[in-house]
Amino acid sequence: MRIGFELFSIARRLQEPPGRRSDFMSHHPLWRGSAPTLANGIAHSHFDVENEPISRQLLAWRERVGHVIDAVPSRERIERPFRGSIERYDVGDIVLTDCRSDELLLERAIARISRDSVRSFVFHVFLAGGVESLGVHSGARRSTVRQGGILALDMDQPIRMLRGAVRVVTLFVPGALLQQTVADPAALHGRVLECHKPHAGFVVEHVAALAEELPFMPAIEARHRLVDAVRLLGAAFVQDAGLAGDRHAAARGAMFDQTRRYVRANLENPELSPEHLQNALGLAHSTLYRLFEHEGGVGTYIRHLRLRRAVDELVQYPNLPVKDIAYAMCFKSAQDFSRAFRRAYGMTPRDVRATDRHCLFDEKVDA
Repeated sequence: MRIGFELFSIARRLQEPPGRRSDFMSHHPLWRGSAPTLANGIAHSHFDVENEPISRQLLAWRERVGHVIDAVPSRERIERPFRGSIERYDVGDIVLTDCRSDELLLERAIARISRDSVRSFVFHVFLAGGVESLGVHSGARRSTVRQGGILALDMDQPIRMLRGAVRVVTLFVPGALLQQTVADPAALHGRVLECHKPHAGFVVEHVAALAEELPFMPAIEARHRLVDAVRLLGAAFVQDAGLAGDRHAAARGAMFDQTRRYVRANLENPELSPEHLQNALGLAHSTLYRLFEHEGGVGTYIRHLRLRRAVDELVQYPNLPVKDIAYAMCFKSAQDFSRAFRRAYGMTPRDVRATDRHCLFDEKVDA
């Protein structure tokens, strides 16, 4: 019942005057771009490609969003007009953007993730348009997002999506804040809260109103409202996943948290497998399957975490042989490791290292 009560209490608090709301101010590091400050103390920037030459419109957009995600262009698409604008508001460690754009292919590849420092969690709230094709790690989730739907992403994991013409309000949220509502925020990656699901309509309406009102409210109130929105979004996704709402759901949530922690602590144990987990944690096969069904199964979840840790090892220890990393992550051979790596990320382990070295070289030359 806890999440249901939290949804109700947040909704009620949103109707209260600012002075009556609880203090959710945090002290996490700020993530800010260079932007002028409004009279209310909120950092704001406006971007629009309207005045760019047609051949520069999509490229200008790509340069603008390139610090977060890659907009993949084609020669044919560059030669056509492209419409796109972004309103960005920085309130402490939360960033809200209100974006309107034509169709885009967006990608955040593992090679990119290995060399940047963007680690926020993201909620895309689609007020118009949606995502026509969505793919996340290992192909475990492929879906679409319709108008009125909400997409959750972990910027520490790969994503590739074909987005139609949209208006989308996006919240960039630090993991520590989201963990107050979601025990394992990374498990939200690629999840979609569809427009017909319970609470989705209320959440979308709240975020849409917040985007309209944010420029005119004091920074302290904006911070309270954004934190409430993050908690509301997190609670809605947790409830949709069936990890809260009654005694049985609470038990499933506790089992999921316990299993996830055990897996992360034992990734380098070659005996780690679905069967090992059943014996070690006393879980039935059917229970374990249901807990990780959204990940493609617990075996897929284990393999994904091992591959993700291997990416960090490849970048942090460039002189360590690939086969040593493969064996450390419990793959039977370097060949098995490379095949799994290519299926998951569309490149080989050596490609990741080559990309990282190339980027480091470019940075030194630019400096």
